[in-house]
This record gives sequence, structure tokens and C-alpha cells, in this order.
Amino acid sequence: MSIDMSQFLETFYEESFEGLEIMETELLALDVGEADNETINTIFRAAHSIKGGSGTFGLNAVAEFTHVMETLLDEMRDGKRQVTEEAVNLLLTTVDVLREMLTALRENTELDSERIKVTHDELESLLGSSSSSSTVQQDAETSKDISAGVQGWHISFHPHVNLFKTSNDPVRILRELESLGELEVKMDSSALPEFNNLDPEESFLGWELDLKGEATREAIDEVFAWVEDECDLTITEIKSTEEVMQTVSEPEERRQGDRRATDKSRRQGNRRQTKSAGETTSIRVGIDKVDSVINLVGELVITQSMLSTLGENFDMSKVNSLIQGMEQLELNTRQLQEEVMRMRMMPINFAFQRFPRLVHDMSQKMGKNIELKMTGEQTELDKTVMEKIGDPLVHLVRNSLDHGIESPEKRKEVGKPEMATLGLNAYHQGGNIVIEVIDDGAGLNEEKVLAKAIEQGLVPPDADLEPARIHELILLPGFSTADTVTDVSGRGVGMDVVVRNIRSLGGSLEVWSKPGEGSKFTIRLPLTLAILDGQTVSVGDEDYIIPLISIIESIQLKPEMLNVVIGKGETFKLRNEHLPIIRLHNVFGGNPRTTDLVEGLLVVVESDGRKIGLFVDELKGQQQVVIKSLEVNYKRIVGISGATILGDGSVALIVDIPGLISLSNKEPATSQLKKSA
Repeated sequence: MSIDMSQFLETFYEESFEGLEIMETELLALDVGEADNETINTIFRAAHSIKGGSGTFGLNAVAEFTHVMETLLDEMRDGKRQVTEEAVNLLLTTVDVLREMLTALRENTELDSERIKVTHDELESLLGSSSSSSTVQQDAETSKDISAGVQGWHISFHPHVNLFKTSNDPVRILRELESLGELEVKMDSSALPEFNNLDPEESFLGWELDLKGEATREAIDEVFAWVEDECDLTITEIKSTEEVMQTVSEPEERRQGDRRATDKSRRQGNRRQTKSAGETTSIRVGIDKVDSVINLVGELVITQSMLSTLGENFDMSKVNSLIQGMEQLELNTRQLQEEVMRMRMMPINFAFQRFPRLVHDMSQKMGKNIELKMTGEQTELDKTVMEKIGDPLVHLVRNSLDHGIESPEKRKEVGKPEMATLGLNAYHQGGNIVIEVIDDGAGLNEEKVLAKAIEQGLVPPDADLEPARIHELILLPGFSTADTVTDVSGRGVGMDVVVRNIRSLGGSLEVWSKPGEGSKFTIRLPLTLAILDGQTVSVGDEDYIIPLISIIESIQLKPEMLNVVIGKGETFKLRNEHLPIIRLHNVFGGNPRTTDLVEGLLVVVESDGRKIGLFVDELKGQQQVVIKSLEVNYKRIVGISGATILGDGSVALIVDIPGLISLSNKEPATSQLKKSA
């Protein structure tokens, strides 16, 4: 019975993209000069795994392309070639091309043959002045010289126990050897256990093989290339003089070095994410988390069984037992919910891992010396949030590299180290994750920012703004202070998109900057988009959910606190601020119990440093709610981020606070800066 290999293809793609991430990370860690054997071995093994797997699945274009890369790495680890900046940059480009090839094959789209050929030729050019054909010819001649007087080869092939688990099959290897000449096979079954102890998924057999004919050593090595680390292998020349000279298939020192490769250990984390083809449809979960969920399901079944028994002959004497059972059910459900959500959590390192390469490439392009420091990489957040925060982070990092950090010459002039620092930091704070992008560059030019905002009509000509408000101007649509347009920035597109994307995740963006010292962009995001801690409020017969994270306080207004600003609507004074009022019944419709602001309640909410008061009839309880997308199930409604089903079966809409704040004034930048109007 043949095995359908296509069922393993998706796993191959996922592991290949992981391998590419490892290769990129290790290449960036290489120092120019002498090669670090362990680092080179890690890169080599990742490339070798991709080459072997692609050959197994018939992805010959990938296998052939990777083979040239592997040759270059092999020369580095053998000490035949030094690590140069040119070689590292070319290998990084090769990683990009491999990622594009695998993505195209995975999505069944056309390969970029021209880019593949150009990079392939550059690799061959770096390998030597001779072409690939002459190299192959030279290798063939060398093999022929070495094989002079050789009648054949004796091969001792003893697979390791786990060979089958790497998708390798000794039968295919023996069949390939048979195509090279006359093959005599002797099986070694000495390691075969008794039948009762036999595991059909483990390999116990070995083979002693005599291959007669004109096969070269290179051809034999190629046959065993995919299993060289999964077996004990020796290859012995059978000469005409019957003299046998044993040669090991690979120097033991190198084999030991390969086994130290860290790509396998890196794959032992709880889960992995690929960035090659956009959002992934699967995650890997640690067995401890799966066991925990299974145990909780068992507890849930026991509780359900107990409640079923109570219901068979229920009478009032069992009320206390029923209450206890319901409390236990609530506890089990909450614990199960928490564990299932924990299965979706991923270290933010999967969002951070693209930035070493980005900083490396951009700093070289712009002629800047930049050190990237990342902290909090193991801070966890929901997989969905992880996938959607990547692009906003990229834009913020590029903005800091281009606008924030000065050239080495300018830094030296003002007494700064020529090496600039860019920091990525992540940590938990309350029910949120905080991500910071920090640079020690020039900071925002406040005068220039304000002048540009006035020039573009974003603020009045006589605006007198405090620094914090000036900093927020860079987040407005179309705003840019760049004097020239480059492929990095200067087109007036980006920061407003970043803000919009972050808000779509229920988060916020804050800007801090000090001239001459640097800037900090702080992103605050919920840990998950599936569950929300909310405050239930009522307006007439309708219930709404306001995210607790947005609520500052709830107050009952007094007449002296109210004010009406011409052209701005109703406002109220809260301490030293004048804040706009939004009546939810005017936005979403409905019949409130009262329209008198003094009789109702105001819920003061905040987003991105801007506050408003929401007028409601009544505050109800606080609860966790499961968010359902309104856009998927109905259509997008401004001011509403989703919906949920309450305990009584009714539907409550979840209020989008940033959206409502934007609705409060069509010129949010101006209104928020003139609170004392």
C-alpha cells in the first residue's frame, strides 16, 4: 500500500518556513571573518532539511536552488571560505527567494523564475570564477581519479530507531543504490526485538551492501544525503587488489557539530507561526496545555453527570446541592475558557523576529549604525492579535529608523555615540499587552510639526499647543514632515493607517518625544479579541456593552457642570476639562427613559488621550462577554465593534469607543486641542 505524501506537505511547508526564520536569525548573528562552527552548522542543517524535504515531495526547483546555497555554507563550515559581508547579504537574499518560492508553491502560483535565476547565478559566481558546469566537471574528474582501480563500494548502513519519523524509508534508498550498479544486500536483524516489544514505527534493521560497478563516491553520498544524521554509515572502497580502505561518509567532528544544530531544539516550543503566507490557519500547542484542557473536560463531565442525577427526582430538599452544582459548573466553565484561551496565546517573539533583518537592511541602505535591543519577547498575546499587529509595528520601526535616528555624523556632532539604539519592548499591564518602540534619535521637531499642520490646515494658524498635543498631530491622515519622497517614507501615508489598524484591535497608540533625546511609541492592546471585560449599560429597552478598559469613571451631572458650545454641541466640565457629550440614543436610536442630562448618567470614557461622556439611563453589572463580529454576521456599523449574547439570551451591542470619539467631532485634532473653548 502506497503512502499519500500530500498529507504531510503542509507540515513540510510549516517546518520549512521555521527553518528559514532560523537561517535568517543566525545569518544576522554571524560575525565577518572566521565562521562560528555552531552558527554555520545551524544554518546548514536548516538548509539541508529544506533541500531534503523538497526532494521528497518532488519540489525539484527548491531542492536544486537550495543545493547551491548548501555548497556555499559547506565551504564556510569547512574553513575553506571566510564569512564576508557580501556572502551574508547574498545568503539573506537567498532566504528571501526560498521563502517566495515556497509561498508560491504552497499557494499554487507562478514562481519568479527571473529572480530565482539571478540569485542562483550570484551564488555560483561567489562560489568561484568557474561556472557550475565546470565545477561539476571538476568534481566528476576528481571522483574519477579517486575511484581509479575501485571495483565497487562496501556500504554499512544502520538506520537509527527514529528514521521512519523523519519521513525517510530505507527501501527507497536501496532502490536508488540499485540504479547505480549491481547491488548485493545482506540484512542485519540482530537489533530486532521480540515480537511483543516490536514497535512498527521504529527502525531496527541494518544492511551490509556491496555495490559493484562504476558508481562514484559523490553519487553514493548524494543517495544518503537526506539521512546522514539519521543513521550510522560507513563507505569502504572495494579495490582490485582486494585491499579495503575504510572512509567515513563525513568527518566525525563535522557530524558531531551538525548534531549540535539548534534548529531541532528551537522547534520544541509550544507553537509556531509562519509569516510567509499571511495569517496561518493552525498553531502548535504544548502537550501540557492539551492535558490541562482534557482534565477540565473530565471535571465538566462529572459536574454535568451530577446535575443530571439531581434532575431525575428533584425536590426542594436538593436545592442546596443544585446551587453547589451550578457553582461548580460555573467554575469549570471559567477554567476551561481560560485554558482554551491560553492555547491561543503566543510569545510576541513571532512578531518581533522580522525586525533584526529589517534593521540590518535599512541601516545599511541609509548608512546608519543601529543596534536593535529586544526585551519581553516571551510576553504572550492572542494569535489573532499577533498576526494583525505585525504591519503597524513594521511601520513604526521604519519611521524610527528613517525619521528618528540621525546619521553617524550628526550624532557625533551633538555628542552622541555613533551607534544608535532602537528598542522593542513588550510587557503585560493589567488585562493588556503594552508594546513600546523606542529610539534615542533626534526626537520630533515640534516647531516643524506644528508649522506643517498649520500649512496643511489641520490646526488653526493661531494654535498654541502643548508638546503632547503637537506630538499627536503626526497621527493625522496625510501628515508628513519629510522634505523628500523616498521608498521608506515621505508620501504622507502611514501613521493614520497605523492608528486605524491598532484601534481595530481595540487598542490605542501614544506618542512621547523629547528633542535631542528620542521618541517612544506605546501601543496598548487587549490580550485577546475573543473575550472582553465589559460594563453593561441600558438606554431605554436596549443594552450596550462598554469595554472596561475605556471607562474612567461614571458620574451624575449637576446643572452647573453643563455647557453648550456653538457648533460643538453639549459639553460638561470635569475638573479642569470641558468634554463633549454623546447621547447614545441619538447615535443608535431608541427611546430613552429620560432626555434630561441631570437625571441620567454619564460614563466618561477615553481613547488615545481623548475623553467624552456617554449619556445612558442606567449602569448594570460588569461581566466577561464573548465577542461576535457584527461585520461578518451583518454589516459594519460605525460606533459598534461587535455584539454578544447575554445570559438571558438577548443580544447586546459592544460600543466602539474610538469610533464614537471620532463621531463626536468631524475635526478631532482641532477639537481635542481646544478643550477650554
